[in-house]
Amino acid sequence: MTRSIADQTVAELGGRLSVLTRQQKDHIELDRLLRQLDGAEATAQGQVLLRIYRLVFPHAFAEESVLWPVMRRVLPDGHELTLQVEQEHQEVNELVTALETLDADDPQREAVLARLVEVLREDVRDEEDELLPRLQQLLGPARLRGLGLAWEVLRRTAPTRAHPVVARRPPGNVIAALPLSVLDRLRDVADAAVLRGPGRGAPVLRSVSTGLGALAHRIEGLPVMRRGEDPSTGRAGF
Repeated sequence: MTRSIADQTVAELGGRLSVLTRQQKDHIELDRLLRQLDGAEATAQGQVLLRIYRLVFPHAFAEESVLWPVMRRVLPDGHELTLQVEQEHQEVNELVTALETLDADDPQREAVLARLVEVLREDVRDEEDELLPRLQQLLGPARLRGLGLAWEVLRRTAPTRAHPVVARRPPGNVIAALPLSVLDRLRDVADAAVLRGPGRGAPVLRSVSTGLGALAHRIEGLPVMRRGEDPSTGRAGF
């Protein structure tokens, strides 16, 4: 019987450089942020959500680019296992995109936010209890550390916002990485400045963020960004 990576020590996971240890660390941080989000007031909620986005989207991008292709190669049911998680990732992208269109007092916002938290927790359980232990059974510590390095490089250079149109698989997601990462990270700076306080420059920064978001969504709509997409994770209308 496989053991959840949540219940294993750093040594059991292959050392601190192992991709499993890095995953466990991000999942612990996500749990902390989700607890912080619960009951947060509107302004604080926006700050926590921004931190969640900057954690979750690079994490998922690195998984989809580095880990899941390996799982599809080494596991006979790798396609089915990774597709389930990719579908969860797609729903997270859809929910965050919807959330960004809703005002703080919109009656739909609470339900969308609750579903986002639910899917994020489901995704963590699926990865920790099923996918990653299966990978651990087949790969030794050296290979896990090599994947950890590749995963970390991708995570540090990945987009930080929701892009529901981009493929959840290579090559589309890899092609999208550079332009969307630059735009997302510029947008993060603008949004963080607005959330720190409503200074006189806030309206300009909001406009900058909106413009960067619109440009990113136009870029993600390019057909090349959807190459490799499984039909079940494609966004309707594209």
